[in-house]
Amino acid sequence: MRLALYQPDIAPNVGTLLRLGACLGVPVDIIEPCGFPFGARDLKRAMMDYGAAADVTRHISWSEFQKTTGDSRLILLTTRARMAYTDFAFRESDILLLGRESAGVPGTVHETADARLMIPMVAGMRSINVAVSASMVLGEALRQTNSFPRFTPLQD
Repeated sequence: MRLALYQPDIAPNVGTLLRLGACLGVPVDIIEPCGFPFGARDLKRAMMDYGAAADVTRHISWSEFQKTTGDSRLILLTTRARMAYTDFAFRESDILLLGRESAGVPGTVHETADARLMIPMVAGMRSINVAVSASMVLGEALRQTNSFPRFTPLQD
């Protein structure tokens, strides 16, 4: 399982997702350009001290990212989907793709996805924060594939 962020706009969301990836052992791909300098203070603040533990790969473009996907399915989280993520059968090799906070992904990227999934919401609501959305769907994907890290209690 991997998370891929398509041209993210908001540094704190990226920091939160890098921290999520570090804590769950999930690699994160960042497809540039980003809407902020990658070393931004907001990014570092959201990552806290988890940055070194994050498995992050930066790609200079969509086409460069596509060269790294191999046989993995590209699963796009989008408000324009018809299938709920809870009705989808995930595989360990899936890549969960998240679009820009301001605009999602362009049509060409949307069409490339092997599956397009949405989070069911109350009528009239537009979208859920990208980091929260990723957490919800990644949690379900890891649960279905029995891929959560083994739990080790904190030492007192």
